[in-house]
Amino acid sequence: VGQVGYIVCNMKSIAEAHVGDTFYREKHPVEALPGFVPAKSMVFAGIFPIDTGEFDSLKESIQKLTLNDSSVSVHKETSAALGQGWRLGFLGTLHMDVFRQRLEEEYDASVLITAPTVPYQIKYRDGVTKFIRTPADFPDAATIQDFVESTLEPYVAATLIFPEQYLGHMLELCTTHRGDIQNHTFIDETRVILKCRIPMAEIVTDFFDKLKSKSQGFASFDYEESGYDKSDLVKMEVMLNGESVDALAAVMHKTSVVTVGRDIAKRLKEVIRRQLFDIIIQTAANGKVVARETVKQLRKNVTAKCYGGDITRKMKLLNKQKEGKKRMKKIGKVELPQEAFLSIMTKSQD
Repeated sequence: VGQVGYIVCNMKSIAEAHVGDTFYREKHPVEALPGFVPAKSMVFAGIFPIDTGEFDSLKESIQKLTLNDSSVSVHKETSAALGQGWRLGFLGTLHMDVFRQRLEEEYDASVLITAPTVPYQIKYRDGVTKFIRTPADFPDAATIQDFVESTLEPYVAATLIFPEQYLGHMLELCTTHRGDIQNHTFIDETRVILKCRIPMAEIVTDFFDKLKSKSQGFASFDYEESGYDKSDLVKMEVMLNGESVDALAAVMHKTSVVTVGRDIAKRLKEVIRRQLFDIIIQTAANGKVVARETVKQLRKNVTAKCYGGDITRKMKLLNKQKEGKKRMKKIGKVELPQEAFLSIMTKSQD
């Protein structure tokens, strides 16, 4: 006690040093210092540069930010639609929003953040338990039927405090988000405290915004982890002309698939630009299509030069155009604009 020294470690990066690391004399091991537990990421989102040329500068910005925020986990990720990026883990949605704002304000980075997801558990029949952090890793319907014993999702114990006149709205909000109401009590003559257990996937989207709007800003919200429970989960895929877009896939409860699938298909139809061939937008789950929209093709009026004459002349031109459209659809690629991803991630205005 009282002696001061220094240690030279063969570390290539400062990220290799963790809070709570215990050093000891060679061949004389000691117990690790108690009380240090690594931060557990509970919300995961993909971050991609809007301009692919800014990949290196964004990488450097993320490294600098994570130096003083070690609770953010960083893993490289590649998307067929968005290119190279990272899958980042955060402590919550507020943490994610602050990280994004710091990237944009302090480092002038233009980023696209995918919809936040939570870690799910897959229990296989052979006893293996696997954590799923991205929709791409979620098993397909055939694998779930043959090899999976159960799918589990994380729950939180939520506490809401609000004036008594909003009790009905708060009860409705919790039940529509698959919450299990445990109890509600009056703190005093005007305020109510409501406790419920709710899936974490329901609160990482627009739950907090709805809470504030339904209570006119008077309600407060707090939560803590409450373990995993069995849930009927499915993976919803978005397909354009039969090709799946991995960046738009999502894991959700079976009861939400039809509503969310129709909403996503309608939004994509509004933002995808028309091309010289039909673009078929489909959302599917468990191998079944739940919604479909079609972006109609641009067509040239090939019969404009025909003034009267035999009908077979017009039909010949129309059939020739039809064959050309078929060939174009086979080789044509649908380019998704950035607005498409932003449209999917913006919260519904219901």
